[in-house]
Amino acid sequence: MKFEKYPFEKLNELIKSIEPNHKFDPFALTIGEPQFETPLFIQNELKNSVSLLNKYPKTAGESFLREAQMSFVKRRFKVELKDSEIIPTFGTREVLFNFPQFLLFDIKNPVMAYTNPFYQIYEGAAKACKAEVLHLNLTKENSFKPDIKDERLKDANLVILNFPNNPTASILSIDELGEWVKLALEYDFVLLNDECYSEIYSGEKPPSLLEAALHVGNSSFTNVLVVNSISKRSSAPGLRSGFIAGDENILKEYMKYRTYVGTASPLPFQRASAAAWSDEDHVASARVVYRKNLALASEILGVEASDATFYVWLEVKDELEFTKRLYEKKNIKVLPGSFLGREGIGHAYVRIALVENNEKTREVLTRISDFMKEEYS
Repeated sequence: MKFEKYPFEKLNELIKSIEPNHKFDPFALTIGEPQFETPLFIQNELKNSVSLLNKYPKTAGESFLREAQMSFVKRRFKVELKDSEIIPTFGTREVLFNFPQFLLFDIKNPVMAYTNPFYQIYEGAAKACKAEVLHLNLTKENSFKPDIKDERLKDANLVILNFPNNPTASILSIDELGEWVKLALEYDFVLLNDECYSEIYSGEKPPSLLEAALHVGNSSFTNVLVVNSISKRSSAPGLRSGFIAGDENILKEYMKYRTYVGTASPLPFQRASAAAWSDEDHVASARVVYRKNLALASEILGVEASDATFYVWLEVKDELEFTKRLYEKKNIKVLPGSFLGREGIGHAYVRIALVENNEKTREVLTRISDFMKEEYS
């Protein structure tokens, strides 16, 4: 089994021989990891639950965590899930890797489609499944939205969308998502939306694929699944708390599979995660910071302000040269878009993760702006 190097490893190789300008403090804008302290009420819940380490956690998750996650879905998306329609997961990275292997195991010559550029776990899962891959290319010409009329989708067994999108920050409306739900039923493929950025938005709340399923009359969520996580919304990636929700017939069998995988979250983590899923005030506070960061990017770099995520998908002439020169001249790391895409997608873009406070963000964006003026004016 041969996997591609991860984007961050490729970046390290790209810049390993470069000596950065030490007149500037180093800045890494490469990873989507919030650089804020996890809210104290979440930390305290974790500390207060340490005594539960003497117990094995349930693979299915404790009832208090499931209830907190279902309450979040109802509160945020107006979707009332049954207990059989959700499974707590150890973050979403593990489920995005092992769910395709579960789903496609008994299918001869499986076909998996996903948005391109992409979170590399999708590609890793496809390789582990020995699946043929269909890239749903996101470009400036299609407004970074996948082509639903792609005839190749007739052959797909699993389609993974990612909206709000990493790295392009594009959003699909509830009507657009609804068309994907209808296509999943027509072609009989499983449709999964990775919604880990659903709570980082500047304007209107991005819809969930679950909402879209109800919107088009698929009240049983047939062939429809979503994953979500508290990593971004709660500045708590270390808690590894996520869920997969939707089609209960698929989840029933997937739950059996998970008992063998060994991904049950420790009980103190579940207690802290339940507290995080149950509170919206801390999420609203974080959104204010991210919204201001995106406004700063628009003001300083002259880009259109994103409506979701904390990414800027910055168009440049040569993404590799831009990345190397920016590091050399200004001691700033960004991620070349070509490391996130295939088939030429992502070339001429870099991804900038605005995960610091407003003051630091203004400083680093000004430094990037100065670089661009010096290099390209």
